[in-house]
Amino acid sequence: MPEYTPPIRDMQFVLHELLDVESKLAELPPYAEHGRELFDQVLEEGGRFCAEVLFPLNRTGDEEGCHYEGDGVVRTPAGFKDAWDRFREAGWPTLTCDPEYGGQGLPYAVGMAFQEMLNSANQAWAMYPGLTHGAYNCLLAHGTPEQKALYLPKLVSGQWTGTMCLTEAHCGTDLGLLRTKAEPQDDGSYRITGTKIFISSGEHDLAENIVHLVLARLPDAPQGTKGISLFVVPKFVPDAAGEPGERNTVRCARIEEKMGIHGNATCVIDLDGARGWLVGEANKGLAAMFVMMNSARIGVGLQTLGLMETAYQNSLAYAKERLQMRSLSGPKAPDKPADPIIVHPDVRRMLLTQKAWTEGSRAFALWLALQSDVAHGHPDEQARKDAEEMLALLTPVVKAFLTDNGFASTVLAQQVFGGHGYIREWGMEQYVRDARINMIYEGTNAIQSLDLLGRKVLGDSGAKLRKFGKLVAEFVEAEGTNEDMAEFVNPLADLGQKVEKLTMEIGMKAFQNPDEAGAAAVDYLRIIGHLVLGYFWARMAKIALERQDSDDPLYRSKLATARFYFAKLMPETAALIRSARAGAKPLMDVEVDLF
Repeated sequence: MPEYTPPIRDMQFVLHELLDVESKLAELPPYAEHGRELFDQVLEEGGRFCAEVLFPLNRTGDEEGCHYEGDGVVRTPAGFKDAWDRFREAGWPTLTCDPEYGGQGLPYAVGMAFQEMLNSANQAWAMYPGLTHGAYNCLLAHGTPEQKALYLPKLVSGQWTGTMCLTEAHCGTDLGLLRTKAEPQDDGSYRITGTKIFISSGEHDLAENIVHLVLARLPDAPQGTKGISLFVVPKFVPDAAGEPGERNTVRCARIEEKMGIHGNATCVIDLDGARGWLVGEANKGLAAMFVMMNSARIGVGLQTLGLMETAYQNSLAYAKERLQMRSLSGPKAPDKPADPIIVHPDVRRMLLTQKAWTEGSRAFALWLALQSDVAHGHPDEQARKDAEEMLALLTPVVKAFLTDNGFASTVLAQQVFGGHGYIREWGMEQYVRDARINMIYEGTNAIQSLDLLGRKVLGDSGAKLRKFGKLVAEFVEAEGTNEDMAEFVNPLADLGQKVEKLTMEIGMKAFQNPDEAGAAAVDYLRIIGHLVLGYFWARMAKIALERQDSDDPLYRSKLATARFYFAKLMPETAALIRSARAGAKPLMDVEVDLF
């Protein structure tokens, strides 16, 4: 059976030693009174809840799955409802929400650390509150005062949950093709008709009401994405007192039978003239929904980070105990019939790869969360703008780079276990299955790559990328004369220069032929991912070098992992750059009938 220990110490290292969140957040009026003691208490208590309440339900929830009972009724696995009730009673759904609607108002940086632990413990379960928080964010940004007063307190408390209803059977990413209709009514409401698929948390028995955010078309809407509107469609229409009233005609037709995340109800949702209310402006629903979609994309990165951590913990424990063969350089455990497999170079490669991806991703994700706090709470307009641009630039990277590496990491964990990794009782095969969806939903990773290169980089002639590049350049300049940092700073500086040159080259080619951007995009995102993780690993290496003589082994471990990352993982960028430069010709010159 797998085990999970919340990585509190490493989270504290990132939050306090790397990011110095206490002093950074002190500059933001909403968080000026918050301090390290409170943040650490949240991590400790949150970790305890995840490890003791949610983690034991991960395997049983996967094995039992959700059940469609007929007539739109779905039952979640045993224990899920009790865990939800305990989650609510402890106030966890309110953690980072606005106090005006019942939230605790804690910074997103702390909330994201808690979110990682939720996903380590039980990704399928964690999706229910994750989507609810996304619905909260969307209505907070675009809802009317009446909609906020009606829905937000219930979503914040976890009394009601939320979903996002975008996909239809004939259109996934290309939402301009959606057919769901919205007919205006005399009372200001709309009648929504259509079918949505792949709706995570679309129906369940955890909460008394479910608030669906649905994309649909008005009768006179223009074609394509410019004709999409957003509607709030509750499962039960609230009565005059704001409590669940009549049953709306939005129902689950069935739940999908899928590869992983069995404990989450992925539903086909039928809307048969369901009552809904417009959110934001007519025909501008996609822009409003992007608040929820971007939140979900960061959340998907966190889902994978959570799985990486748990899979790594278990493969490390197994590698220390499993006896298999002797070390190539001579016995390391002569009193035993064989050596533990952690003595073998390739097992160490697999473990260190997992560790480097996990810890580097945590630093990146928590820094990005801090940017969200700055964007929403800093008194200086320019500081808010800079943070918003970093969020815009790097959201596709945190989604795609983390999920690609996370899936690879769970496969490596499975490989460390050998044959046992393929057997259910050891737990690794579930992590592989669960991690696989993260590369697909909320926009496939290829879509994230196109977004990064096309919109976020070439769309503003590289302005946002140069802002991040400036952070890298300033660090390189500050540490350039430090010989102890040369092994980290030199490759980082080299990659930064190559990214600048490659970006210009792709931009010029794409100006002549847009397919050039499409051909290079996936490689390009991965290169940028390495630039980002390289920056954070270099910063962590600097701290570790300064404190490596400490009694705390974390610093020596961090330094060793940084050296592994720069020596063994970052060199991947050389092949990626060469592949990106190969352009569209090897792809687009192949005639269709030759496939």
